[in-house]
Amino acid sequence: MTDGKLAVIGLGTMGSMSLWQASRLSGSVVGFEAKLPAHGRSAVGGDTRLFRMINLNPGFNPILQSSQRLWAELEKETGQDILLRCGGLYMGTANGAYMPQLLESARTAGVAHEILSRPELAERYPQHNLRPDDIGVFDPNGGALRTDRAVTAAISAAEANGATVLTNTPVDGIRETDHGVVVTSGDKSWTFDNVIVASGGWSQMLMPESLRAHTQPNRVFLTWFVAKNPALFSPERFPVFVRLSGDRSMYGAPAVDGVTVKATLNFRPTPTGNPDAVPRELTAAEIAETTETVSEFFPGLYPNIVRSDAFPDLFTTDRNPLLGRLDPGSRVYCATGFSGGGFKMATGYGEIAAREALGIQTFEGLDFIRPGRFMSVHTTQSVASGQTSSRS
Repeated sequence: MTDGKLAVIGLGTMGSMSLWQASRLSGSVVGFEAKLPAHGRSAVGGDTRLFRMINLNPGFNPILQSSQRLWAELEKETGQDILLRCGGLYMGTANGAYMPQLLESARTAGVAHEILSRPELAERYPQHNLRPDDIGVFDPNGGALRTDRAVTAAISAAEANGATVLTNTPVDGIRETDHGVVVTSGDKSWTFDNVIVASGGWSQMLMPESLRAHTQPNRVFLTWFVAKNPALFSPERFPVFVRLSGDRSMYGAPAVDGVTVKATLNFRPTPTGNPDAVPRELTAAEIAETTETVSEFFPGLYPNIVRSDAFPDLFTTDRNPLLGRLDPGSRVYCATGFSGGGFKMATGYGEIAAREALGIQTFEGLDFIRPGRFMSVHTTQSVASGQTSSRS
């Protein structure tokens, strides 16, 4: 007899959503968290993440649609305001690499969007200092997700549904047997029918070597600036944004606190050997490029970084997630490797992970995010066991 049908290791972004979804399906679910939910060193940090229905890869559209529905369900179930529905604005060089691909993806997926010329952008969103060849795409379904609130709400909902949550319980290793998966933490152990590994930057030591070789913990940093006129950068007037103009790029969110605007260099991950020791301070080069970009893009922000932070996340070599069992016969399910871009779809990923790990449903059309794309069937006979903090 096992200790439960399913264990979720790591209760950060993906783990919390997987636990919540699993708790709707089974009364025998346990979540393991090395520290406390939404602790300050996990990839959950940073106040907000962008929600966007327009993605460069139209293959993600079904997951985005499910995620949009499930964010609303989580809000209704918990009474929390999680998704700030302020719209999304994507800008860049008209004939560059980014905007044509984004528009093609939006058309292919049939996603609602509005193309904005440079004059239309300048009139509607004067906060952005545009280059002559910039154009924009407005996403009416975009917004900002409140990260800490989302994770704590999902865990609370899971507990209300009967899930067990073990905090301050770092998982040292997992081992498949004929009867289940043994989960160890110090001198304690449990056996579960199935396990979801969702510990983000700390997932590597719970993977087989063949899969570990295709992943790398990375440091991702964020920066905030004070608005000269905060009203111009309120959620009512300033959508979340992504901008790739020529040699400069940035993304961010409105002043959810009424004062500071998140404006961060677009996608600057750097490898880190130890997710527990990610440098929180910015380098001189990071500060210089960030302040130069803000000075050009946003005349309405004081070009001084008033807050910054850095967090670990697990990246894959192709930047697509790892979602699925190690192999068809394995009891270990991966929900990790989201490469800095998973939060917007966390509820959708959690639904897939929970239903598949519990053996209730199989989702088709996801070969591009399945772990099997990196693995040989001969290398999944055992799962690596080692020291790790199962945080996400």
